Amino acid sequence: MTYTEASLDALRRTGDELADATVATLFARGEVGKFNTLMRYVSTAGAPLPDGLPDVAREYLAATSVPPAWVDWGEMERARLFFIDNNVHISTALSFASMPACYVVPNVARLLSATHSLQYPSKRMAETGQFTVYLMQPDAFEAGSRFVPAAQKVRLLHASIRHHLERENRWDTQLWGTPICQEDLIGGQLFFSLLVLDSLHRLGVHMTTEGAEAYYYAWRVVGAMLGVDQDAVPKTLEDARAFLDLYMIRHMGPSEEGAQLTRQLIDLYEEVVPGTFFDPIVSALVRHLVGDTCADWLRVPRTRWDVLVKAVPHLLGVLETIEDRSPLGAWALDRLGHLTTILELSSLTRGRVMHYAIPEHLRKDYGVDGMVPRTHRWVPPGATVSP
Repeated sequence: MTYTEASLDALRRTGDELADATVATLFARGEVGKFNTLMRYVSTAGAPLPDGLPDVAREYLAATSVPPAWVDWGEMERARLFFIDNNVHISTALSFASMPACYVVPNVARLLSATHSLQYPSKRMAETGQFTVYLMQPDAFEAGSRFVPAAQKVRLLHASIRHHLERENRWDTQLWGTPICQEDLIGGQLFFSLLVLDSLHRLGVHMTTEGAEAYYYAWRVVGAMLGVDQDAVPKTLEDARAFLDLYMIRHMGPSEEGAQLTRQLIDLYEEVVPGTFFDPIVSALVRHLVGDTCADWLRVPRTRWDVLVKAVPHLLGVLETIEDRSPLGAWALDRLGHLTTILELSSLTRGRVMHYAIPEHLRKDYGVDGMVPRTHRWVPPGATVSP
């Protein structure tokens, strides 16, 4: 697939027709509060919908309750096993690479600053981590799972943000495009998939081509559930690289909002890290994963750990070799990764379950057995645009 400035410009002007129409109707009828109240009781797939749910919401939930017909369940299982095998590394990449990458796109940083409480940055991190954990459960799309309702609510949340920003004249659509447009939705999908894989490679994590492709495939399914245009989304990792290269060249740069969000993210994880001696490793890891140019734009401080953190790939390489060669070592590291992910989520949420709801206004001050043996390791697709 070939991506051009013109094709991405078209995506910049497009939102999510189904979710946007649903939210517009809910607001027009004054039914958002009732919808949010009732939806707090719908947290698992297949649960009976509560009485009194607005008809337009009931129709939306019915239309979005099943995954796309093209899903390959064998590939989804390979993705789940890849996640189990690498969950602590994936959590690291999401926190220290994917989120800063969002912040290095000024329009995205501006939108996040306008729609999320700057006093509680842990909320967005916890929602992202919890959403990924829901996705990678073996029953993610079955009755009783939490992933499908979470995806349905996130899609409506995006639509409500578009609704508010445009109606309140807080977004220059002519200059910046539609809020949470299709171009940014695809970019975000790639931040949480291809960029995670890039980060794992940079950290020295052992991956197979099959595992990397399966993980990317799972996020294509996520994109479909979140209203991403499937005619435009990259189908392969090579196409994903071409899209992401062009997207970043079009949009990345410094911004006050990006620097502020990054500072909050660093402060958040320094608080999670016990004591203070290891605090600088947070900044060092962000700098290592996003590179010096982006780190400077985000005002990530340079620390004494910047050189030491480059040894992380060698340490992980030793641990991964133990895992590859020893079933007991593999089991122990998998359990450690699982516990680390659970503890991280528990710390970020203070033990609470996260809820997604349509904001009725935007506050002005927020701005199979069977993983393939890890030989023939995956190498990221090369850059498609010359520096």
